Amino acid sequence: MKLRWSRSLTFLSALALAFGAATVPAAADAPTVSSGWNNYSCKPSAAHPRPVVLVHGTLGNSIDNWLGLAPYLVARGYCVFSLDYGQLPGVPFFHGLGPVDASAGQLAAYVDRVLAATGAPKADLVGHSQGGMMARVYMKFHGGADKVNALVGLAPDNHGTDLDGLTHLLPYFPGAKKYLDELTPGLSDQIVGSDVLRRLNEGGDTLPGVHYTVIATRYDEVVTPYRSAFLDGPDVHNVVLQDLCAIDISEHVAIGLADLAAFHETANALDPAHATPTTCTSG
Repeated sequence: MKLRWSRSLTFLSALALAFGAATVPAAADAPTVSSGWNNYSCKPSAAHPRPVVLVHGTLGNSIDNWLGLAPYLVARGYCVFSLDYGQLPGVPFFHGLGPVDASAGQLAAYVDRVLAATGAPKADLVGHSQGGMMARVYMKFHGGADKVNALVGLAPDNHGTDLDGLTHLLPYFPGAKKYLDELTPGLSDQIVGSDVLRRLNEGGDTLPGVHYTVIATRYDEVVTPYRSAFLDGPDVHNVVLQDLCAIDISEHVAIGLADLAAFHETANALDPAHATPTTCTSG
């Protein structure tokens, strides 16, 4: 029953994402929106001295992926920003399909823009799915390590995904991997064993000076196995959503889009000095 409901929630969440993409245009320069994020006149406060940059997942964009979390953080006094990355020519709204390394370069330029606007020396990053993994590519290969205080990953594919074993079938379909590499390299880069992931995780998962939090869900049907999200290293907090709330049935989409327990745990990671226990009633 839980699995059936999880799949239903995935479908409904995807519909909501698609509906939002069809009605709220997302632009590459991350426009100001009415709920108060992407406000380049925002100055971080003493209580929250760093801007928060939200990094969407595959097929997401700078607005629809964050309709829940961005207002949640803004209401708590954060300066919040979000970018579009990984755009393919002729594909509007659904981003994160370009090469991961190129996307990391886009994130580098965006973080520099946010730091220049806010005057902060460092930012905190929150990435959903590919966004949590790609942010690590930015930090390791694009000069981001000295500009990031904390990285929070919501169901990130830090060690890739096998899509419940489906990727193992690619060799049995001649040309399938070639077309995937050429047409949607951002997807190919996230498969277990990809060159990007091999280089990213060589020498250890983490970088000194960055605080890492990974929030995963047992019902993840995209990042599989779900524990491939976890990082190994100092200053890492790996948590399973269902260990915080046993009845939470959020899967891969919902953990980034609408899950208040995940949002609360994200806020704890951004301000650990004032963290409070995350429970089923957190909001």
